[in-house]
Amino acid sequence: MKVVILAGGFGTRISEESQYKPKPMIEIGGKPILWHIMKEYSYYGFNDFIICAGYKQHIIKKWFADYFLHNSDITFDFTHGKNDMIIHDQHCEPWRVTVLDTGLRTMTGGRIKRVQLFIGKEPFMLTYGDGVCDVDIAKLVEFHKSHGKIATLTAVLPEQSKGIMEIGIDNSVKAFREKQRNDSAPVNAGYMVLNPEIFDYIDGDETVFEQKPLEQLANEGQLMSYMHHGFWQCMDTHREKELLERLWESGKAPWKKWND
Repeated sequence: MKVVILAGGFGTRISEESQYKPKPMIEIGGKPILWHIMKEYSYYGFNDFIICAGYKQHIIKKWFADYFLHNSDITFDFTHGKNDMIIHDQHCEPWRVTVLDTGLRTMTGGRIKRVQLFIGKEPFMLTYGDGVCDVDIAKLVEFHKSHGKIATLTAVLPEQSKGIMEIGIDNSVKAFREKQRNDSAPVNAGYMVLNPEIFDYIDGDETVFEQKPLEQLANEGQLMSYMHHGFWQCMDTHREKELLERLWESGKAPWKKWND
């Protein structure tokens, strides 16, 4: 099952760093938060990634182009007038990474629509490139397969709410809307599992995935929530980046399940 990661936005709320690089490339513990997210999925055996890039997309491509080199023990031999490289050992994950330029100003739905040819007719996973979570991804996928609906998203109860959902007793999403003042309700944390029928709900580049597509799915009873009561944190601001950095430096980052 492929994992699609949205990584094309401008990151204006954390412009101290995003003016130089895409927000998913902002580092936590010396590694881009995008790397942390990919490590989460890789821990559960999902290693085929599609990165929906846009703003400063060349930085993401260059990082992956150099990744093998930076994680290998290599001898550079110039003694014969050539640049011979001997790889002694490498420490890379078994990843297949497709980085797509999905446009500079394309909305989230449009970015998803642009990966359709790479997905085919198989279910896939989708998440945002600026948040980490300790959700059990294997159980999330199992839950999605069990209910037979088009879409499953991971719902959390954070201190600061984003997109608001109303969830029925059978875990079906009854409505989906933007945050209003004084709300205290589950929000969409990403970490979604989607059937390929999802592409029929997206018109094009101007479609905001969190609006019409999710609202229509909810109205049709095709959107389910997987309630997660553990850790989730997005990185919208510098304060949130510092929070994640402190957790990583403490050695107790909740999202880190893999061994070094």
